[in-house]
Amino acid sequence: MKLKTILMGAAATLAFGQMAQAQDTNPGGERGRDGAVGIIYWQAPSIMNSYLSGGTKDIEAASLVIEPLGRYDETGAPVPWLVDEIPTVENGGVAEDLTSITWKLKEGLLWSDGTPFTANDVKFTAEYCMNPEGGCAQLAKFEGVKSVEVIDDLTAKVTFNEPTPNPYGPFMGNQSPIIQAAQFAECTGAKAPECTDANFMPIGTGPFVVKDFRTNDVIQLEANPNYRDPSKPAFQSVTFKGGGDAEAAGRAVLQTGEYDYAWNLQLAPDVIAAMAEGGVGTPISAFGTLVERIEINLTDPSPDLPEGERSTAAHPHPFLTDEKVRRALSMAIDRNLLVEVGYGDAGRATCNIVPAPELFASDNTGCLTQDIEGAKALLDEAGWTDTNGNGVRDKDGVEMNILYQTSTNAVRQDFQALIKDWWEQIGFGVELRNVDGSVFFGGDPGSPDTFQKFYADVEMYANNFDGTDPGSYLAERTCGKAPRPETQWQGENINRFCSEEYDALVAELGKTAELEQRAVIAKQLNDMLTKDSMSMLPLVDRGRVSAHSKTLGGVILNTWDSELWNAADWYRMKS
Repeated sequence: MKLKTILMGAAATLAFGQMAQAQDTNPGGERGRDGAVGIIYWQAPSIMNSYLSGGTKDIEAASLVIEPLGRYDETGAPVPWLVDEIPTVENGGVAEDLTSITWKLKEGLLWSDGTPFTANDVKFTAEYCMNPEGGCAQLAKFEGVKSVEVIDDLTAKVTFNEPTPNPYGPFMGNQSPIIQAAQFAECTGAKAPECTDANFMPIGTGPFVVKDFRTNDVIQLEANPNYRDPSKPAFQSVTFKGGGDAEAAGRAVLQTGEYDYAWNLQLAPDVIAAMAEGGVGTPISAFGTLVERIEINLTDPSPDLPEGERSTAAHPHPFLTDEKVRRALSMAIDRNLLVEVGYGDAGRATCNIVPAPELFASDNTGCLTQDIEGAKALLDEAGWTDTNGNGVRDKDGVEMNILYQTSTNAVRQDFQALIKDWWEQIGFGVELRNVDGSVFFGGDPGSPDTFQKFYADVEMYANNFDGTDPGSYLAERTCGKAPRPETQWQGENINRFCSEEYDALVAELGKTAELEQRAVIAKQLNDMLTKDSMSMLPLVDRGRVSAHSKTLGGVILNTWDSELWNAADWYRMKS
């Protein structure tokens, strides 16, 4: 099957209750003609370098400034961004033997500092992320890359170790933007986190440039004077407010009109509906691949261990390495009730970490029925009993006490309370902890509270993948991508899962061309992480719910890329 067909065939966006978007067309005119726009993310960005954070809030904020060569549109289809066309086998951009992809850059592109954007920046970006000492959070995007070479100023060639039917990992989507070689030249390897100016105020090709960055607070941006379209962006300045909570963010757009765009309104459906009655803003929503899950730490997070050894492979977890224990935790959860409580029509109970597109979604449904008594019996069978009479099961002197952490959010705290009760019913001791989302999803290697560092037994959050092919997303769970001190605690293998069989299957997926066979392998990988190993417990396939002012035109909600992907096209609607 031709490569373009593979990528296009999986594209699908499932919309639910999608509110009408503004229909006015942008009248055009001078850059900055519409003044200021306000964006609020209740999880505040802590960095503007996508390669040093796996947090969605950081990656999306950065997408206003730094851009990839290609993106995915609101249907999941690949679209050219800093190039004139997406390379394919048909147009000669992808080698017939699938071992390379050649990107031809648009002519005349400038960085925001006025210097030329060239293929050297593309090559540098790959080397920056692939540096083994750099701790690149998006390393899975470069899975199987042998080299990136500069053919000429406007041509970069990516060569893979073997035939790669889906070559759109590097430089595609908001997780793999291009950074300027000149600015980051002295920021490679272990020095990467130390370059504060570059990480907070990157030079970019996007519609805006950072003028002031206050970590975990406010970002002030202005229109990029060297943006490639002289009539864009329509807004001269952006105030990007971070922090607070989802309810306050929703009110700021839907009721008070203080801000123009609010991201990720993780609120109960009735709360959003009540806010929308204010008539100031419009909720928007669509399904993509966002899954709320519980990650189970397969390593020991005990504070009694030396710093640098906690939550690393050097110390397996004392009881969560028992597959029957993990399975019992899953069996005790009523996922359908979680959906009802937290999301209503904006959620679907799921056992899959890859819930969409439909072609790639496993028929794994075994977790959807709660079974408290079955969970108790399974723990009994595994030898975990309450020998101390304190209500907490134990074995060989180890008690099953769990520290369960997540970010601070009303829906997540409701989930924690319900799940704590269910787990205590089957014999676990459960302590709850919540961390401000700006910190939890930050990339600070010195913080003990990030989701990557995982200094807890289990933790709950959600993420998704760019585009409609889950290859790079599933590759994040290979053995070498676990966060650890030598990677600056970056990496997306959050629960430290490691399986030679899984790694081999990821490699097979990487060289499989036929779409249906890719789907078969992707489902096997999904099931290895969920149904077979229970190393993570998917809970809810979450629809993306955000909101924008009724005076903000041009907004197109995109669940396959950054929500801010087309901010250059936003404008103020005239009354």
